[in-house]
Amino acid sequence: MQAPLKLLLLNELYKHRAFGFKYTHFEKKLEAQSFNSFKNIEHLKQSIWQCNLCTLSKSKKNSVFGEGNLNAKLLFVGEAPGSTEDECGRPFTGRAGELLTKIIENVLHLKREDVYLANILKCRPPKNRTPSLEEAKMCKPFLFEQIKLIKPKIIVALGATSYQHLTNDFESKISRIRGSEIPFGDAILVPTYHPSFLLRNPSAKKDVYYDMLKVKSIYEKI
Repeated sequence: MQAPLKLLLLNELYKHRAFGFKYTHFEKKLEAQSFNSFKNIEHLKQSIWQCNLCTLSKSKKNSVFGEGNLNAKLLFVGEAPGSTEDECGRPFTGRAGELLTKIIENVLHLKREDVYLANILKCRPPKNRTPSLEEAKMCKPFLFEQIKLIKPKIIVALGATSYQHLTNDFESKISRIRGSEIPFGDAILVPTYHPSFLLRNPSAKKDVYYDMLKVKSIYEKI
Protein backbone atom coordinates (compact mmCIF):
# COMPACT_ATOMS: atom_id res chain seq x y z
CA MET A 1 0.00 0.00 0.00
CA GLN A 2 1.36 3.45 -0.88
CA ALA A 3 2.46 5.62 2.04
CA PRO A 4 0.01 8.47 1.22
CA LEU A 5 -2.87 5.99 1.17
CA LYS A 6 -1.75 4.57 4.50
CA LEU A 7 -1.85 8.06 6.00
CA LEU A 8 -5.35 8.69 4.73
CA LEU A 9 -6.58 5.41 6.21
CA LEU A 10 -4.72 6.08 9.46
CA ASN A 11 -6.37 9.47 9.68
CA GLU A 12 -9.78 7.83 9.33
CA LEU A 13 -8.89 5.27 12.01
CA TYR A 14 -7.93 8.05 14.42
CA LYS A 15 -11.24 9.76 13.80
CA HIS A 16 -13.14 6.54 14.52
CA ARG A 17 -11.10 5.87 17.65
CA ALA A 18 -11.90 9.36 18.92
CA PHE A 19 -15.57 8.39 18.81
CA GLY A 20 -14.96 5.21 20.81
CA PHE A 21 -14.87 2.61 18.03
CA LYS A 22 -12.56 -0.37 18.52
CA TYR A 23 -13.27 -2.00 15.16
CA THR A 24 -14.31 -0.52 11.86
CA HIS A 25 -14.70 -1.48 8.23
CA PHE A 26 -13.71 0.63 5.24
CA GLU A 27 -15.65 0.48 2.02
CA LYS A 28 -13.77 -0.13 -1.22
CA LYS A 29 -14.52 3.46 -2.11
CA LEU A 30 -12.33 4.67 0.75
CA GLU A 31 -9.60 2.13 -0.01
CA ALA A 32 -9.41 3.45 -3.54
CA GLN A 33 -8.53 6.92 -2.34
CA SER A 34 -4.97 8.19 -2.50
CA PHE A 35 -3.14 11.48 -2.59
CA ASN A 36 -3.46 11.26 -6.36
CA SER A 37 -7.15 12.04 -5.86
CA PHE A 38 -6.36 15.61 -4.78
CA LYS A 39 -7.50 17.70 -7.69
CA ASN A 40 -5.94 20.98 -6.65
CA ILE A 41 -4.17 22.87 -3.89
CA GLU A 42 -7.39 23.88 -2.13
CA HIS A 43 -8.48 20.25 -1.89
CA LEU A 44 -5.13 19.37 -0.34
CA LYS A 45 -5.28 22.36 2.02
CA GLN A 46 -8.64 21.22 3.39
CA SER A 47 -7.16 17.81 4.21
CA ILE A 48 -4.27 19.41 6.08
CA TRP A 49 -6.61 21.60 8.13
CA GLN A 50 -8.49 18.43 9.15
CA CYS A 51 -5.36 16.35 9.78
CA ASN A 52 -4.81 14.82 13.23
CA LEU A 53 -2.13 12.26 12.36
CA CYS A 54 0.26 13.47 15.06
CA THR A 55 0.05 15.25 18.39
CA LEU A 56 1.06 18.61 16.88
CA SER A 57 -2.50 18.97 15.61
CA LYS A 58 -3.60 19.35 19.25
CA SER A 59 -1.09 22.03 20.23
CA LYS A 60 -1.14 24.16 17.07
CA LYS A 61 -3.18 27.34 16.65
CA ASN A 62 -3.13 27.21 12.86
CA SER A 63 -1.96 24.82 10.21
CA VAL A 64 0.60 26.55 8.00
CA PHE A 65 0.01 25.15 4.56
CA GLY A 66 2.22 27.34 2.38
CA GLU A 67 1.73 30.24 0.02
CA GLY A 68 2.88 31.77 -3.22
CA ASN A 69 2.61 31.31 -6.95
CA LEU A 70 0.91 27.99 -7.71
CA ASN A 71 2.85 27.88 -10.99
CA ALA A 72 6.15 28.85 -9.39
CA LYS A 73 9.36 27.56 -10.91
CA LEU A 74 11.07 28.05 -7.56
CA LEU A 75 10.00 26.45 -4.26
CA PHE A 76 11.59 27.14 -0.87
CA VAL A 77 11.15 24.46 1.79
CA GLY A 78 11.87 25.24 5.43
CA GLU A 79 11.71 23.15 8.56
CA ALA A 80 8.48 23.98 10.41
CA PRO A 81 6.31 26.96 11.40
CA GLY A 82 7.47 29.14 14.28
CA SER A 83 5.37 31.05 16.79
CA THR A 84 4.62 33.94 14.41
CA GLU A 85 3.58 31.57 11.64
CA ASP A 86 1.46 29.54 14.05
CA GLU A 87 -0.40 32.71 15.03
CA CYS A 88 -1.23 33.88 11.51
CA GLY A 89 -1.23 30.61 9.54
CA ARG A 90 1.30 31.86 6.98
CA PRO A 91 4.87 30.64 6.37
CA PHE A 92 7.98 32.74 6.92
CA THR A 93 6.39 35.77 8.55
CA GLY A 94 8.82 36.22 11.47
CA ARG A 95 12.34 37.65 11.44
CA ALA A 96 13.67 34.71 9.43
CA GLY A 97 10.86 35.22 6.94
CA GLU A 98 11.72 38.89 6.57
CA LEU A 99 15.32 37.95 5.81
CA LEU A 100 14.22 35.32 3.28
CA THR A 101 12.05 37.91 1.54
CA LYS A 102 15.06 40.26 1.27
CA ILE A 103 17.13 37.44 -0.22
CA ILE A 104 14.44 36.68 -2.79
CA GLU A 105 14.10 40.34 -3.75
CA ASN A 106 17.71 41.53 -3.56
CA VAL A 107 19.64 38.49 -4.81
CA LEU A 108 17.20 36.62 -7.03
CA HIS A 109 15.46 39.82 -8.15
CA LEU A 110 12.08 38.19 -7.78
CA LYS A 111 9.05 39.08 -5.73
CA ARG A 112 7.99 36.91 -2.81
CA GLU A 113 4.71 36.20 -4.62
CA ASP A 114 6.67 34.86 -7.62
CA VAL A 115 7.91 31.83 -5.65
CA TYR A 116 6.25 29.29 -3.38
CA LEU A 117 7.05 28.87 0.33
CA ALA A 118 6.40 25.75 2.38
CA ASN A 119 7.78 23.65 5.24
CA ILE A 120 8.43 20.00 6.02
CA LEU A 121 5.85 20.25 8.84
CA LYS A 122 2.52 22.05 8.61
CA CYS A 123 2.15 22.51 12.38
CA ARG A 124 4.48 24.17 14.88
CA PRO A 125 6.49 21.89 17.19
CA PRO A 126 6.36 23.10 20.82
CA LYS A 127 9.08 25.64 21.65
CA ASN A 128 10.17 25.52 18.00
CA ARG A 129 12.07 22.27 18.58
CA THR A 130 13.41 20.24 15.68
CA PRO A 131 10.72 18.01 14.11
CA SER A 132 10.87 14.38 15.15
CA LEU A 133 11.34 11.65 12.57
CA GLU A 134 7.80 10.43 13.16
CA GLU A 135 6.29 13.91 12.73
CA ALA A 136 8.20 14.43 9.49
CA LYS A 137 7.19 10.98 8.25
CA MET A 138 3.53 11.80 8.83
CA CYS A 139 3.68 15.24 7.22
CA LYS A 140 6.03 14.77 4.26
CA PRO A 141 3.43 13.20 1.95
CA PHE A 142 1.47 16.47 2.11
CA LEU A 143 4.58 18.39 1.03
CA PHE A 144 5.33 15.93 -1.75
CA GLU A 145 1.77 16.36 -3.00
CA GLN A 146 2.29 20.13 -3.01
CA ILE A 147 5.42 19.62 -5.08
CA LYS A 148 3.50 17.37 -7.46
CA LEU A 149 0.76 19.98 -7.93
CA ILE A 150 3.04 23.04 -8.22
CA LYS A 151 5.69 21.33 -10.39
CA PRO A 152 8.65 23.57 -9.48
CA LYS A 153 11.87 23.34 -11.47
CA ILE A 154 14.08 24.35 -8.53
CA ILE A 155 13.63 23.42 -4.86
CA VAL A 156 15.73 25.24 -2.27
CA ALA A 157 16.08 23.23 0.94
CA LEU A 158 16.49 25.75 3.74
CA GLY A 159 18.63 24.17 6.42
CA ALA A 160 19.80 20.69 7.38
CA THR A 161 16.39 19.47 8.59
CA SER A 162 14.69 20.37 5.33
CA TYR A 163 17.44 18.77 3.26
CA GLN A 164 17.50 15.60 5.36
CA HIS A 165 13.79 14.94 5.18
CA LEU A 166 13.52 15.78 1.48
CA THR A 167 16.35 13.46 0.51
CA ASN A 168 16.57 10.98 3.42
CA ASP A 169 20.28 11.80 3.56
CA PHE A 170 21.01 12.14 7.27
CA GLU A 171 24.78 11.78 6.90
CA SER A 172 25.85 14.81 4.86
CA LYS A 173 26.52 18.04 6.69
CA ILE A 174 24.72 21.11 5.38
CA SER A 175 28.04 23.01 5.43
CA ARG A 176 29.45 20.56 2.89
CA ILE A 177 26.51 20.05 0.55
CA ARG A 178 25.13 23.62 0.53
CA GLY A 179 25.11 25.06 -2.96
CA SER A 180 25.11 21.62 -4.58
CA GLU A 181 22.80 20.87 -7.51
CA ILE A 182 21.02 17.62 -6.71
CA PRO A 183 18.57 15.89 -9.09
CA PHE A 184 15.16 15.66 -7.42
CA GLY A 185 12.55 14.13 -9.68
CA ASP A 186 11.85 16.68 -12.40
CA ALA A 187 13.47 19.45 -10.35
CA ILE A 188 16.91 20.46 -9.11
CA LEU A 189 17.40 20.60 -5.35
CA VAL A 190 19.79 23.20 -3.94
CA PRO A 191 20.48 23.06 -0.17
CA THR A 192 21.51 26.17 1.73
CA TYR A 193 21.38 27.56 5.26
CA HIS A 194 18.06 28.44 6.87
CA PRO A 195 17.45 32.19 7.37
CA SER A 196 17.13 31.63 11.13
CA PHE A 197 20.69 30.26 11.09
CA LEU A 198 21.83 33.45 9.37
CA LEU A 199 20.27 35.54 12.14
CA ARG A 200 22.48 33.70 14.63
CA ASN A 201 25.50 33.49 12.31
CA PRO A 202 25.64 36.61 10.11
CA SER A 203 28.98 35.56 8.64
CA ALA A 204 27.20 32.74 6.76
CA LYS A 205 25.19 35.25 4.72
CA LYS A 206 28.01 35.31 2.17
CA ASP A 207 27.64 31.56 1.61
CA VAL A 208 23.90 31.89 1.06
CA TYR A 209 24.51 34.80 -1.29
CA TYR A 210 26.65 32.59 -3.53
CA ASP A 211 24.14 29.74 -3.26
CA MET A 212 21.38 32.07 -4.42
CA LEU A 213 23.49 33.30 -7.33
CA LYS A 214 23.66 29.67 -8.43
CA VAL A 215 19.88 29.35 -8.03
CA LYS A 216 19.45 32.56 -10.04
CA SER A 217 21.62 31.18 -12.82
CA ILE A 218 19.59 27.95 -12.98
CA TYR A 219 16.34 29.92 -12.84
CA GLU A 220 17.31 32.11 -15.78
CA LYS A 221 18.08 29.05 -17.94
CA ILE A 222 14.71 27.38 -17.35
